[in-house]
Amino acid sequence: MTRISRKQFLALGAASLGLAGAGLVGGELLAGKALPGGGGGGSLPGDLVGASSRIGHRLRNGSFPVAGEIRKTGVVIVGGGIAGLGAGYRLAKAGYDDFLLLDLEASPGGNAASGRNEVCAFPWGAHYVPLLTEEARAVRALFQDFGIITGYDAKGTAIYDDYALCADPSERLYRYGRWQEGLMPAIGLEADEEADGKRFFAAMKTFRQRIGRDGRRAFAIPLDLSSQDADLMALDGITMTAWMEKEGYRSPSLAWYVDYCCRDDYGARAQDVSAWAGIHYFAARNGRGADADDQGLVTWPEGNGYLARRLAEALGSRIRTQSLAYAVEEKGNGVAGNAGVTVDVWDAAADKAFRIEARAAILATPHFVSARLMRDPGRAAGFSYAPWAVANITLGRLPGGVGASLAWDNVVFDSPLLGYVVATHQIPQMRPTKTVLTYYWPLSHLPPAEARREALARPLNEWQAIFLKELLAVHPELEGHVERADVWIWGHAMVRPVPGFIWGPQRRAGLNQKPPLFTAHSDMSGISIFEEAYTHGVRAAENAMAYTGHRYVTVL
Repeated sequence: MTRISRKQFLALGAASLGLAGAGLVGGELLAGKALPGGGGGGSLPGDLVGASSRIGHRLRNGSFPVAGEIRKTGVVIVGGGIAGLGAGYRLAKAGYDDFLLLDLEASPGGNAASGRNEVCAFPWGAHYVPLLTEEARAVRALFQDFGIITGYDAKGTAIYDDYALCADPSERLYRYGRWQEGLMPAIGLEADEEADGKRFFAAMKTFRQRIGRDGRRAFAIPLDLSSQDADLMALDGITMTAWMEKEGYRSPSLAWYVDYCCRDDYGARAQDVSAWAGIHYFAARNGRGADADDQGLVTWPEGNGYLARRLAEALGSRIRTQSLAYAVEEKGNGVAGNAGVTVDVWDAAADKAFRIEARAAILATPHFVSARLMRDPGRAAGFSYAPWAVANITLGRLPGGVGASLAWDNVVFDSPLLGYVVATHQIPQMRPTKTVLTYYWPLSHLPPAEARREALARPLNEWQAIFLKELLAVHPELEGHVERADVWIWGHAMVRPVPGFIWGPQRRAGLNQKPPLFTAHSDMSGISIFEEAYTHGVRAAENAMAYTGHRYVTVL
């Protein structure tokens, strides 16, 4: 039987749906307690969920049972985010089976966590990966393993699985009471604003095509493969807002768009992000697909939770969940064969502690966690983390809107929230009737510590009110169709690339590896994206194998 392509399938579905709606002018974001669109009595079903802060804060507060049982392994991996899962997957692929991965959550995945209900799977965090750059070799090998890249054409361009590519339409923006295609504002612009936008994107193209004097691309993914020409690195010393002002960009619409992009990728405003990081967002992504549009991406209903699940499945019983490592100590003199590591672990389910003795350890944890594990507070100096709130809103009908059709990513201009992703967008069904919207909000309106305290103190009904008032302001047709709203609070969602951090001494010091301890986390890059986390995991695994004498062929 002939298999029609995803684009053909979805085109048939779109033609039969005839979706339309009446998107009205959005009001201000309000945080009252009344729940529009909710159930009887002003209440709405839902849960306030999130990373296991209660278990994690025990590491900060300190009391644990005495470790009794001793277990032995070759390599112990602490942390089950993408870096830790990537390290474990690389060990397993190379035939190194003597390892154990510890994670404090009930399921691994880190900020690629996902969920599922009776409607579909949905993301709780990271939700896409752009088409891979040439430098992202480790991730390319993974995508080939998983069948996300199915082959290469005669020109050597990757062919992606049609069902993994983001389906059209991918993006739309709400402004002036209607939706437009794409996220860069295009409606109602003055001539000088249009000129500013064209000049900005031309500058980003120049950066994207530039090769430094060291032969490297100006901006690469992974970022440590970027050129280190002095004028480029100097961009890390000023904010993205300051750079735009210096270059004479005056368009409010462009300023909003760049700020949105910084909040989207970094959880911080353009005024708080280094210009190097801000430009990297636009200039590093040069991946191409033989069957994909430029600047395309891959995604799934559960976002990067799909990748986390595939990685975890490959590791199987070598993952131990609800296990909090609370002390890591090096033994011996650091010479392979005469050294080792002890890791003390609290089993949260059984409320008992045990000790792991290993030849090597990979700390796939954020720097602020690693600092506590190693009893080295200075280790986390200079690292700043963005808090986020994410809501998954289950609807009895699809959103509509005047102007552009419902897209995968839907953004409201000049909102403190980032907008919503439609989980069912990647599910090929002819007439979807229900959906889940994943609404993202980087809490960048306050300094991170203040935003964290505010977020952790806010009850579920107030979170629901914030997200629903934003949603119903632009989708009044959804009144009465909201079935539940669950909210996840990320206290330390991602590292912030503040000025001076990416090419500064704190991050560079974090790259140093000191066997038998190896580190792996997106913190080590200064930006929290899948390619960075996975690559650091692979590198740590290969370093650990080299240290223990296990032979392998590098994929870096």
